Amino acid sequence: MTASAIEDLLRELAPQVLGALVRRYGQFEGCEDAVQEAVLAATVQWRAEGAPDNPRGWLMTVASRRLIDQMRSDHARREREWATAAEAAPGDVPDTDDTLVLLFLCCHPTLTAASQTALTLRAVGGLTTAEIARAFLVPEGTMAVRISRAKQRIKAAGSSFTLPDGAEREERLRVVLHVLYLIFNEGYIASSGSELHRPDLAHEAIRLARMVHAQLPEDGEVTGLLALMLLTHARREARTTAAGDLVPLDEQDRTKWDRGLIDEGVQLIKGSLAGPELGPYQLQAAIAATHADAATAEETNWPQVHALYLILERIAPNPMVTLNRAIALAETEGPSAGLTLLSTLDGDERIAGHHRLLSVRAHLLEKAGDMAGAYEHYRRAAKATASIAEQRYLESRAGRVRT
Repeated sequence: MTASAIEDLLRELAPQVLGALVRRYGQFEGCEDAVQEAVLAATVQWRAEGAPDNPRGWLMTVASRRLIDQMRSDHARREREWATAAEAAPGDVPDTDDTLVLLFLCCHPTLTAASQTALTLRAVGGLTTAEIARAFLVPEGTMAVRISRAKQRIKAAGSSFTLPDGAEREERLRVVLHVLYLIFNEGYIASSGSELHRPDLAHEAIRLARMVHAQLPEDGEVTGLLALMLLTHARREARTTAAGDLVPLDEQDRTKWDRGLIDEGVQLIKGSLAGPELGPYQLQAAIAATHADAATAEETNWPQVHALYLILERIAPNPMVTLNRAIALAETEGPSAGLTLLSTLDGDERIAGHHRLLSVRAHLLEKAGDMAGAYEHYRRAAKATASIAEQRYLESRAGRVRT
């Protein structure tokens, strides 16, 4: 087994083993540390000797022993109690996969979105603290503190390792999906740094979304989110030049799009749209599928895209949705109509001054023939983004309209 295959296997098994440990022993933080130690041991031993016949059982055995050893060390007075636990058959690994329960725990409502994301990547995604810190451009020590505090908050909340019922389960699932969406977005368009995207984060978000979908295949929004990720990620090879410069959607070489991912995403969203209700992720996936269906940018069904954004704006009002609807409206009714809709966002503190609003306005001003206005807004947008790749692109657009 190759080193890459071992890494993939460990990432798949680690959350399953962690879920089983937490269910058996409680103490999320101690269990998570024990699993990380077992994964490190497996990385060394399996590369040298090959993976065991029952890799999940091997990890469970090693992690259980590490956890029990730690418990004995920290709680000497309970030695006999934990010694009894240690005598349980180490190969007795539950058949149930607790990954979904673990995701719900990591996305506990007492945590901030940043902490939910970090803890999910650590406990379920299997990324190291250093990897997560690099992904979000913060010092490793800062990320370590964030993750540690998140674990302590979960402990203080007294959360049980079970799936919530009814309305609470539905609400928590939306949080889980939102966290996966944030992870994917950071992978698709890095919020800062020299690279436009982080494929490792995008791949991890898709992997986790597949896990959730495997356990909740009938949930329309779970299906919609996975479809959205696949359809969006399918364009990754066409999004940048060889030099790493951004290529906008209407200028991309569509022969570079991954047809396998597109076909899978389209199939998923078609089945999902047949359900009784539509959610935001389903609608976004339907929009992505409409773009994927066009062989060229000119063949895009913009009236359909605009209609889908209208529905999305109604059920999930958000300034970014309105901004994207303005682009579609400009394609169907002209740039003046798009600019008029954009003007409704100028007083919205959530987006006023955001580089996306500035860049879309610049684009529509350019289409309307106002090159001076387009130049000003491209320049302002370039200054407002922390992404170096986006800065280069916006500055190049400014240079183009100035000549």
